[in-house]
Amino acid sequence: MTLVKKIGIWMDHSSANLMEFSKEAIETKIIHSKFTFEEKQESTKKGEHVMHNKEQHEQHDYYKKLGEEIKNYNAVLLFGPTSAKSELHNLLKADHRFENIKIETQQTDKMTENQQHAFVRDHFSKQY
Repeated sequence: MTLVKKIGIWMDHSSANLMEFSKEAIETKIIHSKFTFEEKQESTKKGEHVMHNKEQHEQHDYYKKLGEEIKNYNAVLLFGPTSAKSELHNLLKADHRFENIKIETQQTDKMTENQQHAFVRDHFSKQY
């Protein structure tokens, strides 16, 4: 029997909290997007086109970092309050390296870290 590695990721466009599901206490690893509010303001001064290009580039790098983490798991739950989870999910579906990974998305509100841990624990406990 192979071990199914599961991870829950609460995310928005600025950061992602990665929580590996296990019988032990869940720990959170955070990945931040480099496109911060300050960077957005600075880019806006140079023009809307420059800001949009920079934002797209930074968002792509952010999703790429998350993909590198996700490829180490068999089951993934993407959840959070924005469309970032769906954007990432669509990118992953288009990449054949992720075709054997079960990826689900769920809309949630903002959550505390403890609420996120409980959500991940509850989701994977019901399924496996």
